[in-house]
Amino acid sequence: MIVLGCNGFTRVSEIFAEHFGAVGTERHYLLGHDAGASLLVDGELVAAVEEERLNREKKTSDFPINSVKWCLDHAGLQFSDVDLIAIPWDFSAEVLDGMLSDITSAPMEPAAKQDLLRNISELFAGAVSHDAILADFAARTGFTPDPDKVVFVPHHLAHAMTGYYMAGMKDSAFLVSDGRAERFSSMIGEIRDGRIRVFDESTIGAEYSMGLLFAAITRYLGFVPNNDEYKIMGLSGFAEPPAPNPFLEHIVELHEDGRYTFCRPLETDNPRSFEPLFEQYFGPVQDTLEYKARVASAAQEMLTVVTSHQLRALEAKTDLNHLLFEGGVALNCLNNTPLFEGSRFDDMDVSFGASDTGIVIGAAVHAWSNHPGSAGEEKSVPPVTPYLGPEYDDLTIQQALRELGDRVAWSCLSDDEVIDQAAELLTEKVVIGWYEGRIEHGPRALGHRSILANPKFPDIKDIINTKVKHREPFRPFAPLVLESDAPKIFDMGRKTRSPFMTFVFPVRPEFHDLIPGATHVDGTSRVQTITDQDTPRLAALLRRFTALTDVPCLINTSFNVAGEPIVCTPDDALNCFLGTEIDYLMLGNYLVTKVKASR
Repeated sequence: MIVLGCNGFTRVSEIFAEHFGAVGTERHYLLGHDAGASLLVDGELVAAVEEERLNREKKTSDFPINSVKWCLDHAGLQFSDVDLIAIPWDFSAEVLDGMLSDITSAPMEPAAKQDLLRNISELFAGAVSHDAILADFAARTGFTPDPDKVVFVPHHLAHAMTGYYMAGMKDSAFLVSDGRAERFSSMIGEIRDGRIRVFDESTIGAEYSMGLLFAAITRYLGFVPNNDEYKIMGLSGFAEPPAPNPFLEHIVELHEDGRYTFCRPLETDNPRSFEPLFEQYFGPVQDTLEYKARVASAAQEMLTVVTSHQLRALEAKTDLNHLLFEGGVALNCLNNTPLFEGSRFDDMDVSFGASDTGIVIGAAVHAWSNHPGSAGEEKSVPPVTPYLGPEYDDLTIQQALRELGDRVAWSCLSDDEVIDQAAELLTEKVVIGWYEGRIEHGPRALGHRSILANPKFPDIKDIINTKVKHREPFRPFAPLVLESDAPKIFDMGRKTRSPFMTFVFPVRPEFHDLIPGATHVDGTSRVQTITDQDTPRLAALLRRFTALTDVPCLINTSFNVAGEPIVCTPDDALNCFLGTEIDYLMLGNYLVTKVKASR
């Protein structure tokens, strides 16, 4: 059975801009962001790619025409070969009725309520209803799908199935939390033998969305909502949360069954409605590190308290011992470690596709595993790799290099020479672009489109932030470390691995002075563990580097500059290399340097 997962809408950005003010810093405040496609063949994930990597528009919500075509081309398939198309949204007529009922009963001014009702109806008719999605697919691809072969998967169930598939399809309890799905923002439940059971009494509506409240805090501190929440994580390390915490004292209230509410509902038509409360409890907003760090640390503590409250309810409702945490809120890796350590679960997985980047995978898995036509298929999967997107051969790399003329110089190396020369270069205070194989899926660079550096230099963070990434100086960088070495360097608690940078651990005191460039101000690191099986070339590089330096980690950050997608093609990599102060580029087996213009 062949299943194509597809997320993205041609008109969503237009409708949200016109009717919901999603422009400027609010441009990501919409549905369908992180558009992309996936391809599942007889239960095996053979391809997945985010549309932003191909159209070069960060967090694009557009219909993923390039991603869809690439997935099919990669597998040698045509649209007529596809058995099912899986959409990770289910805006059915019943859902619309529920949304309109929610608005009708909301405490809003009549005029504002009427406007919102009209705007939701326009969004439904113009972009997200079943009929609109089918028409959009046909218009953009030229292929008219059979409606009976299109499966509309509820958004949060797609998230849950993403985690379930990537964890090897073992029976698991789950927590999903994000900005919002069709009507809700969070749910808990369990998956047994591929069948999902939601504990409905614990579901949280969008009006009390922890993801949207965190976005409101992000906006309040001067950053871009639904994009810059990770900056709140970074800032929180610079301060202890205030006691008492205003968020927990005045804004969030916990209830039985893992539910929670806010002092008042979030307002869809007024995303800044909570800002007067923030100012009341934290004082007038100030553009200082101290003020922002105090608010950020309070927000982080609030998130941990709320999600831990949800887990307590989940623990009481299931006897399963494995936990999945998915949805955009699960990308808050600073929360994930205490969340797991404070639970009774034996292990907790947060996938590389925990955000909406992964829902094309989960939707495809849900459609496949629940379809009668797959009844005879084995429902176990091999370990899932994040390296699912395009790769480019030597001829493509050579062509990209030649087109730059005398702006760059390069040499072709053997596999062993790649490792030896890169490791030797990294003994110095340099920054290297590292490009190999198929591009990784999800928001994190996991070693195929990465920027690498030596963490022993205390000022290497400042160099990368200012000269390469062009971003705020308070932002930390993640270390990559061999999985076998990780517990010696980091206090990993009950975790033994963190392959997708989704957990934060304290750096053991004896390593603080050895890897200052990968240690945040609070003494922690967002760790990526690697193995020879997952990333053989990168593991070999790290071993060689450690043999030369006795430094057991490398800094790994995404190969891009702030505001742009991670590079995909050799041309993308070369443009980023030339547009920044990256010192060297390892482009496959080609070591590339810049040629200084003669005076």
